Amino acid sequence: MSTYAIGDLHGCYSEWMVLLDKLSFNPAQDTLWLVGDLVNRGPDSLACLREAERLGSRVRCVLGNHDFHLLVAARGGGKVKKHASLEAVLAAPDRERLLDWLQSQPLAVHEGNRLMTHAGLLPQWDLAQVVSLSGEVQAALMSETSGRFLNQLYGNHPAQWSNALDGMDRLRCIVNVLTRMRFIDAAGRLDFDANQGLESAPPGFAPWFQFPRDDDPQLVFGHWAALGGETPGARVRVDALDTGCAWGGKLTALDLATGECTSVPSHQSQGSPR
Repeated sequence: MSTYAIGDLHGCYSEWMVLLDKLSFNPAQDTLWLVGDLVNRGPDSLACLREAERLGSRVRCVLGNHDFHLLVAARGGGKVKKHASLEAVLAAPDRERLLDWLQSQPLAVHEGNRLMTHAGLLPQWDLAQVVSLSGEVQAALMSETSGRFLNQLYGNHPAQWSNALDGMDRLRCIVNVLTRMRFIDAAGRLDFDANQGLESAPPGFAPWFQFPRDDDPQLVFGHWAALGGETPGARVRVDALDTGCAWGGKLTALDLATGECTSVPSHQSQGSPR
């Protein structure tokens, strides 16, 4: 019985199937943790969604920023961005079932001392708090006013968390931290412009994982393909699993029990990860 955490799929279904075969994944007893961004960029977002939904309880998934983009386009009155590869999902006969499944996923998965989110974790948040905050967003997604929530989701304000935040500002900040965060400053203020490697850090900002914490969880995240799976200078226990499959890199799985990583090469052409 193994549990594997797998980096951003981004519609790279064929690589996912090759990776599962290489792992000898057995859905009767093994479990997958998916770090979000199941869709977009790659060629077969629809197949990725169908497979994740089909696996049922064998999959634990968190939402990423590209998953939110699909939900905003499908149910929040938004438009699919140029070069997005979501049209097949939006036109699929089973789209509503797949969207319902996606919309029901959390932003954080917590088990023991281990936490998975798409983008990372603010050093100011402990594990119990992030699970509670994820629940607030999940409640908004499952409410009768979820369309209004999705319609108002996009935006960079507020850029800094405060427990005093409420309403849409609070929910937007939670989503931005857990699905978009890369660089922060010492006060926890987010930068939304820099999206390349560590050398692109704005003055006064550093990767979120270079800030110390009062606890010592194992943090599993994706989102930041430009890191190439490396987290130099990390002051927390962290596993970066987005190794740029959609950009011509590789798709990586982490055995959560042994710490062993297994990767397969991308079938996609080279691009600039972000």
